[in-house]
Amino acid sequence: MEKTFQSILFEDRRAGELRAAEPTFFSDLRLDAVVEELLSGREEYDLAPFFHTPLREPGEVTYRQEVARDLERGEVREVVEDFARRMRAMRECLSLAGKLHHELQKQRWFLDAAGVYCEAVRSLARELPQREPASRGLRALSDYLAGYAGSEEFSGLEEEVRALREDLAGVVYTVHIRGNRVRVDAYEGEEDYGDEIERVFARFARGAVKDHRVHFRDPPELSHVEERILELVARLNPDVFGRLNGFCRRRRDYLDETVAAFDREVQFYLAYLEYAGRFREAGLPFCYPEVSEEVGETRVEEGFDLALAASFLREGGSVVKNGFHLRHPERILVVTGPNQGGKTTFARMVGQLHYLASLGLPVPAAEAHLHIPDAIFTHFEREEGVERLRSKLEDDLVRLHEILREATGESLVVLNESFSSTTLEDAVRIGTDLLGRIERLGALCVCVTFIDELATLGEETVSMVGTVDPEDPSVRTFRIVRRPPEGLAYALALARKYGLTYEDLKRRVKR
Repeated sequence: MEKTFQSILFEDRRAGELRAAEPTFFSDLRLDAVVEELLSGREEYDLAPFFHTPLREPGEVTYRQEVARDLERGEVREVVEDFARRMRAMRECLSLAGKLHHELQKQRWFLDAAGVYCEAVRSLARELPQREPASRGLRALSDYLAGYAGSEEFSGLEEEVRALREDLAGVVYTVHIRGNRVRVDAYEGEEDYGDEIERVFARFARGAVKDHRVHFRDPPELSHVEERILELVARLNPDVFGRLNGFCRRRRDYLDETVAAFDREVQFYLAYLEYAGRFREAGLPFCYPEVSEEVGETRVEEGFDLALAASFLREGGSVVKNGFHLRHPERILVVTGPNQGGKTTFARMVGQLHYLASLGLPVPAAEAHLHIPDAIFTHFEREEGVERLRSKLEDDLVRLHEILREATGESLVVLNESFSSTTLEDAVRIGTDLLGRIERLGALCVCVTFIDELATLGEETVSMVGTVDPEDPSVRTFRIVRRPPEGLAYALALARKYGLTYEDLKRRVKR
């Protein structure tokens, strides 16, 4: 059978390895918290490496976007989630079989696992084409399943499972109990006393009665008497139990590798779409961004910081959405404004949007046109630590030097208050040199700073300013808008609000 489908995540199975380790910028952008939360409850799939490995080619991104769009359709998502539930049930059967100690009981749970697997594959192969998926990924999967489900390999497995289940269900035997002796015989037409007992006690049933049914233990271990009875029944029916034993030995690897990979990989989409659904229910937008490999026009409308929005959903609060627009040759956003005004959140949002777009997922924004970076570098403030054996300024400069050494013209650099550990004069000089190097490099950059001079370095630089309430400058709006820096104006406004201008102080001194 020709395998035309390899992966629901990669159109062509990539030669590169998935990254098990979290990218270094994850904590700065708070993507570590986002990924941890959206993967909660799906630990069995080991999905973190998929979220740690971004794509580079726009075609790869588009492949995933198509699949995600399909899975946003309820009728498609329903059959995929049904398949996932069945596969999870199959793994539970296998897990139980592994925990049990009686061989015959283990074999029966293994047979049930294979049966659930056959039902999962048969159902998905039948239902998915009827939902008419539009994505290349799910159409290729549908074709693959049609071939696999129609193959002798799968049909043979399915028929063997069916026959064994029917034959085991047809095993009938008698149990004679006298004192402490139990004898098991073949069934020879004896009367079923169970039916007679039910008839006798039926007369006492009057309306609702207390439920005296016994619940099985987990795992359903057999007592030593039950084990002995089972062994005797197997001895009375050597053909069917012999075939069960042979099935378990021959079908140990019944699980198709491609089907198993799909079961795991599709959880990448389901986990994220379920997570994004919480924000959509709260009225926050998500969109599929247009993507490009080269730095060009970059545009975001009504974007937001996903990690911060998640906190607001849990604890209450309103999410402020922001946007920006860069046209050639613009590529450096310099964000200034009052402290605690949303500047760092804006920078994180830009980083998150680019990274999530590079995973081929919908991003938290109403509209977006984004560059797919070859790498993301962040420089956020670090606490001074004795283990580093250098000053905070020296540590900042070393980290910035490493970023400049590794970044290319297709990278994204996110700088957050990178020059706060030195004097204003030195910060202006170092900051100007740093942004000049990034501009010559051609990389996309977001720079949060208190230095207004950096916002007007050249035509590559765009000034974004955190705004305040015009009626009360002490109130932050958390809106970041494109306009020249106004830091001194805010300081003067605040001084006026609290009566701290030169004239106010002079008047007080004269009293």
